[in-house]
Amino acid sequence: MTSQEITVALEVNGHTTTVTAMADTPLLLILRNDLQLNGPKYGCGLGECGACTVIIDGVAARSCVFPLAGAVDRQIVTLEGLGNRADPHPVQQAFIDEQAAQCGYCLNGMIMTAKALLDRIPHPSETQIRNELSANLCRCGTHIEILRAVLRAARQTP
Repeated sequence: MTSQEITVALEVNGHTTTVTAMADTPLLLILRNDLQLNGPKYGCGLGECGACTVIIDGVAARSCVFPLAGAVDRQIVTLEGLGNRADPHPVQQAFIDEQAAQCGYCLNGMIMTAKALLDRIPHPSETQIRNELSANLCRCGTHIEILRAVLRAARQTP
């Protein structure tokens, strides 16, 4: 079975855009190459590391294994859709305040996963945070700072 080229309207970060690509093209490639959204990173390409995480309909999803065809009629949020330098999202600000980055490659996945968790459970326990982030890989060893950042963001949530 071969994939077909499709033209679809995607809702990304509150804006609708039309793209044409093969139906099985990973959403990550569309976001980075077609829409120039560089928050989601290409890590493993297998959905294992979390660097490519976006939020789709409120759920953290691995965009490297999410096909374009599956993104139709869904709300997609990337890191760029959360905040910016002048007005960062509270989760982004908590990561800054806790200095929860070293190389920064995992940050997109950590922040997006944390955002989806806090939307679902505004005041999670440390165990819930650890469980949620356990599938996001960080090789620099900033796990303690990342945990503190998510706890800080949860404390700032009304």
